[in-house]
Amino acid sequence: MYALVDANCFYCSVERSFNPTLEGKPVIVLSNRDDNVVAHSDKAKAVGIKMGQPFFENQGTPGTA
Repeated sequence: MYALVDANCFYCSVERSFNPTLEGKPVIVLSNRDDNVVAHSDKAKAVGIKMGQPFFENQGTPGTA
C-alpha cells in the first residue's frame, strides 16, 4: 500500500510549527548544499521569490534579510 500526500507549503508549515513567531511572515526553506529555495509560503511567493532560485538572488527582495 502506498500513500501520496501533497501538502501546500509543507516545509514552511513545519518550520512555523517549530517557530510560531514566523506566523504571518514570508517563509522560505533553503536546501542544505547550494542554498536554493526548496519551499516557500504563499506570502513569499507574493513578493516574487521563486522555487529553485538561489538565495543570493533574493536578498534584495522585500521581506528577506
